[in-house]
Parts: sequence; C-alpha cells; structure tokens
Amino acid sequence: LPSRQQKITSLSPDNRIIPAPCHWSPKPPAENNITLHPSVHTTCSTSPLTLSPNTKAIKMAQSMAYNQAAGLGGMLKKGHRNMQGLEGATLRNVDACREISTITRTSLGPNGMNKLVVNHLGKIIVTSDCATIVKELEIEHPAAKMLQMAAEAQDFECGDGTNLVVSFAGELLAQTEDLFRMGLHPSDVVSGFSKAGEKLLNDFLPPLCDGIRPMDDGRAQEELERVVKPVLTAKCLGSEDILAPLVAEACLGTMSSSGKANISVESVRVAKILGGDISQSHVIHGFVALRGLETTLLSAKDAKIVVFGCGIEASATEAKGTVLMKNADDLKNYNKSEEKKMEESIKGIADSGVKVCVAGGSVSEMAMHFIERYGMLCLKIGSKWELRRLCVATGATALVRLGAPTPDEMGHCDHVYQKEIGGRPVTVFAQAERSKTSKLSTIVLRASTSSTLADLERAIDDGVHAAKTATKDGRLLPGAGATEMELSLKIRGFADTCPGLDQYAIRAFGKALEVVPRTLAENAGLDQGAVLAALGAAHASGKRLAGVDIDSMGIDGASGVAEETKVLDLYATKTSAFRLAIDASLTVLRVDQIIMAKQAGGGAAMAGMGGP
Repeated sequence: LPSRQQKITSLSPDNRIIPAPCHWSPKPPAENNITLHPSVHTTCSTSPLTLSPNTKAIKMAQSMAYNQAAGLGGMLKKGHRNMQGLEGATLRNVDACREISTITRTSLGPNGMNKLVVNHLGKIIVTSDCATIVKELEIEHPAAKMLQMAAEAQDFECGDGTNLVVSFAGELLAQTEDLFRMGLHPSDVVSGFSKAGEKLLNDFLPPLCDGIRPMDDGRAQEELERVVKPVLTAKCLGSEDILAPLVAEACLGTMSSSGKANISVESVRVAKILGGDISQSHVIHGFVALRGLETTLLSAKDAKIVVFGCGIEASATEAKGTVLMKNADDLKNYNKSEEKKMEESIKGIADSGVKVCVAGGSVSEMAMHFIERYGMLCLKIGSKWELRRLCVATGATALVRLGAPTPDEMGHCDHVYQKEIGGRPVTVFAQAERSKTSKLSTIVLRASTSSTLADLERAIDDGVHAAKTATKDGRLLPGAGATEMELSLKIRGFADTCPGLDQYAIRAFGKALEVVPRTLAENAGLDQGAVLAALGAAHASGKRLAGVDIDSMGIDGASGVAEETKVLDLYATKTSAFRLAIDASLTVLRVDQIIMAKQAGGGAAMAGMGGP
C-alpha cells in the first residue's frame, strides 16, 4: 500500500497545528517529507489539531526521565528498597527489635549467660555485658540499631542498666503485636505508651525511694561499696566482695580533698596482667606502665620527672643535606660534636634536678649512655594516651623539644620503681595518699585468661560509673525486680481509670514491666510462673521491697521471693534506662515506611536486612 504523508502548512497563534489535506501517493514529493516526533500524534483531518493535557504531561515526564508506571521506583536510584505499612514496616521493625532483645535478655542479672561473639576481625569476645554485645554484633537493621544506640547512650551516661534498656524496649514492642491484631492504630499505641511512661517517671517511680536510706557521704568507703556491689554482682557473680573495695578505694583516691565529692571516670585506670588469681588484684595510687625501665637504676624517691612527647635522640633535619669530609680528622670531629651536643642536653636535664626521663619515642644508645652517666631513670612509652595519663598522674607537661625543662614543666612523684608482677616487669609511679598531684588511681587486675580480664575490666568500668552517678544523686531503689513489679501494678491500676482506646496500650505497658522479674527467675533456674504469682501477691499486699531471691535456687518449698530484698539500684540509673527504652520504642512505632538507598559496595552489602 502507498504510504500516507502529511504536510504542515502553518501554526495557529494558540499553538495549534493546522495540517494540509492528506495526499495519498506511492511516492510523495521530497519537499513534503517531514518527520514528526513519535510522541506527537496527528490525525488526517482538515480541522485544527490540539495537544491534550495528558499528552503534555507525557512529554514533560519523558523530558524528566521519570517512569510513571514504576511509581516510587522510578523516582529513586536503581537498587533502593522500600517497605511501608503495618505489615511491611511496623511489624518488621517490631520483629527485629524483639530478636535483639531476645539475644541480650538471657544475660540479664547475676545468673545471666555469656555470649561468645567473633567480630569481623576474628577477635573473640566472651561477655554478658549488653552494651558490648550489641556493639560487636554490627547490627544493620535500622530499627534494631535504635536499641543499640539507646544501650550505648545508657552505657556512656550511667554504665549500668544497658540490658534493662534493650530488654524492656523489646518487650514493649513485642506487646504491640497483640494490640495491632485487636485493631488498634499505631497512633493509639503511641499515645498509651507516652501516657504510661510520663506517669511512671513523674508520679510512680520517685515515691519508691522513700523507704530506702540514700547514700549520705560520697567520701565514705562503706557507702561507695554499698552502691557499687550490686552493679558488680550483676556482671561478675562471686567476685563482688573482692572488686567492690578495690573500686571504692580507687574512686576515693581520685577525689579532691575539699569541695563536693566528685569522681572522674578517666582517672581510674585498669592494668591487666595475665596470670595469678583475682584475689591478687590491688590498687596503686598513681600510674602503672606495663613495661620495665631502660636503665640499670630501678628506683628513685621524691623524683622530679620530665616527659618528652618525642624521642631522646639527635634531631634530624627536615631537608636532606650532604656533609663533605676530606680526611679522618673531619670524621672524628663530626662524631665528637654530635656527642658533645647530646651530652649538653642530658647534662642540662640532670642539672635541673630531674631524676626520671620518660620518652614518647625511641631512645638512642648515645642518649642512654649519658642518662646512665648522670644517674637518671629512663622509660619508653609508645602510646600517646598512656603518656597523657602519666602527665595527669605526675603533673608534668609533655615537651616536644629535647632540653632542660622549666620548673612548671616538670612533674613530681613520691616513688618510681620497677617491680615484677606475674613474671612481667612493670614500672610504678606511686604517689602518697595526700599528694597534691595524685589525680589518678590504677587497679592492677590479675586473672587466668584474657577474656576473664576483659570482662572484669568492663565490670570495674560499670562500677566506677555507678560510683560517679551516686555522688551526684544518692537516691536508691529496691532491685531484684521489686521496682518493676510495683510499677506494673500501679500502671495497670492507672489503665483502669483511662476511658479511651489507649487504656489497652497502657495495660500492655504494665505487663511489659514484668519482663525483669520474669527473666531474673528464668535465668536463675526458677519456675517463672510461680515466682511471678508469688511476687505479684506480695506487692499487692503492700510489700514494696519484695524481689526475686536467686539464692533459693534448688531449695525445696522455696517461693523464690524475698520479702525485703537487699539488692539496691540507683534511682538515676533506673530512670535513665526507662526513659531511653520508652523513647526508643516510641521512635520505632512512629515509623510507617522505610526507604533505603543502595549502599556503596554493591548488592552484597544489602543482604543484612532481608527483603520486603
């Protein structure tokens, strides 16, 4: 058949195309061959042709490279992921948070189990510390990562209570599944949880401190031990009687002699020495370097100290140079001048009264020779952080030049000596108890394995954080699940007074608080159903101090409940844990859509989250 061609003759003022009449010919004239864009559709008619609004939208979309049929996928880069709605986003987030909470929940309490985690570098971590577990797991799911960040915030602020944050937040979110099946909207659940959290923190929690004597004096070792011992018991059951006096003594050694009691966490250090037993651990008021002295002299008393941030050696020029030597005398004179310069520097240091030199770099053989000649001690410390801690312990200033220090730049130590601990030489910078420069204490830890040493170090760090928190707010709460069970009963009573749909969420909030006594009983090998029933009956009868008794494990006829628990928790730690858990769970519930861009590194990096 012959082809149909069309000739455009003119364009109207309102942008309408006015075509000429159609001509049918097997071979049209060359001057009438006009090719139109495929998106412009014309009809063979003598009437003017107008572009419809839909056609204009298509042309604009094609010019913007946007595929309308693909929806959100056509707007974002290839490789993105999108999940939305109750089933697609909210319940998936709840499942992820519940999984991470299930992992850490079995480590709650003194009978909590350890987790063995192998990180991406192949390092093996054996611990029951929740903050360490969630950090080493390298969580990729964005909702579960919120619980990880909440646990890290609790660890940074209070040290203790990290497992409570993750366990309570996970249980709160697990309770929402039944509420969604009942037909509640996420906004109703958020409203109920917000009301319950506000009521808990402002009205129900503070009165529970009334029956317990707070920590009165932050400078009394017995008071610090009373606060620190429950924290250490939860981390290292059986070692709390040894570690609590060490932590209290170390904290007291960092306090100033006047003013309000205050503890700096950075001023309490831990020196881990493999071997021996935990009973051989002790406290040194000062600094301990885990290497021996470089000189033959091994002790100095009432010593002035100079700290060099650089090495003790001949300084090298920044630019390359050439020395022309014509005979042997030139070579002898060159060596003598170098020796003379080094001797002048070391002699100037010795004349200023310095007995101990600490180098942040290497010490040349020539410098060591003159240090020995002038009767000084020399120590090398490669870590800049350790060098800074030594400056804090001795009051010295790290110098970047080799030469005699000024009196303000020198530090002081009562006794510097080398000793051998477990076959390892260490250098001790010991200060007197009332020394003005003693702002640092070191706990020398002994244990049989490196994993035990690392776990003891984390427990001590939590104990120091607890002591610091107690000096700011000494109020105490009953532990062993007593506070959570009392709050659960009060929240459920509050739910009965609420008329709206959020009363179901408030009641679920109260039920979620039972996760602490239930988990404590389960980890101790007790019958969790019987323990919860007995504990609830005790609190309903007015016994606010009743808690889970883990010592009744394996005793016939024992209810597993102590009417007046001796376990105490810090009010500030518990309040911070509840607040972080509630905020994290509300943040997860408010998310109804997750849009993830393609990660750098290809599709393998996206495998951690699971497809929609």
